[in-house]
Amino acid sequence: MDRKHFDTEHLDFGDAFRTFIDRSVLPHLDDYQRAGIVAREVFTAAGKGGFLGMAIPEEFGGGGTADFRFNQVLGEQIGRSGIGGAGLGISLHNDICLPYFLHYSTDEQRRRWLPGIASGEQITAIAMSEPGAGSDLAGLRTRARRDGGHYVVNGAKTFITNGINADLVIVACRTGQHDADRRRGLSLLVVERDMPGFERGRNLDKLGLHSQDTAELSFTDVRVPVANLLGEEGQGFDYLSAKLPQERTSIAVAAVAEARAALDETVGYVKGRSAFGRPIGAFQHTKFVLADIATEIDIAQAYLDRCVDRLNTGELSAADAAKAKYFCTELQGRVVDSCLQLYGGYGYMAEYPISRRFADARITRIYGGTSEIMKTVISKSIGL
Repeated sequence: MDRKHFDTEHLDFGDAFRTFIDRSVLPHLDDYQRAGIVAREVFTAAGKGGFLGMAIPEEFGGGGTADFRFNQVLGEQIGRSGIGGAGLGISLHNDICLPYFLHYSTDEQRRRWLPGIASGEQITAIAMSEPGAGSDLAGLRTRARRDGGHYVVNGAKTFITNGINADLVIVACRTGQHDADRRRGLSLLVVERDMPGFERGRNLDKLGLHSQDTAELSFTDVRVPVANLLGEEGQGFDYLSAKLPQERTSIAVAAVAEARAALDETVGYVKGRSAFGRPIGAFQHTKFVLADIATEIDIAQAYLDRCVDRLNTGELSAADAAKAKYFCTELQGRVVDSCLQLYGGYGYMAEYPISRRFADARITRIYGGTSEIMKTVISKSIGL
């Protein structure tokens, strides 16, 4: 079915980004996988190509458009290319971190940070999860005590995407007492590279997403200038909640793109691979499995495109974004599992893209809010 969702400029932008991936990322992907981190040059090259900070005003070096379809078409190209974590760092930079800088920065902060974010010279990360608090944002224990013109930050974060590469880390921390409401008293501070007391732990060894750095961060009496406070003190929980729908939409975009790529690759494989004297694709079971997958992907895509349209107009609700994130990531898991099964033993071999897609897919039902959290959000929206 013709989606009629993108204009020509979106498609051309996506084609240009795919060329960038083919030339600048794929030739080095195995190196990034072994190193567990993407070279910083990927970000600066993406910045030169205009693939970072599309929503940043032109005066600060960005693309000057808030149309999330540009982010969506990049996410789709990342998913189809098979670069996995190498692309995820860019999506996190564009889709998840940038909105906080755009919407909650002062004029001085925008001048200070946005040009580097657009150029890729300042890589971003957001630090919410802690060793004792993942999906429960209200349970954060990292504290920031006001001391004159600074906040003194103490605490630890974990599972932080771009944590090793990041120059600017948005740290969710507790600046006040929560009393009866644990959501009160949270603030967002931007911790910059090389601030004394800010240390990066090990680059975590993960099941998948091997080319994307994921770090533990620690803060010991880190003095962060009050000028690095994003928005108002004590409003952090509301800010995080307001931006989660875009984050979850971004994850859903990647999930559907990965699922579609797995389908396309598997269709090609079953046409060329024979068993019992005929192509695997000729068996009714294979046809029915792939027919189910193709149907679910198209239906998920239609809903997701509608979510992106609602996001662009500011009408996307938390519940609708949760539905997209929940359904699309669960679909991704089912698809890559079914497709790997059709590869047989070859699907278990690392040299086949489906094995990497299988490993990379497992996290999408966890980060950005687990599937269980998504169902909690959805159930509340129907009055339960």
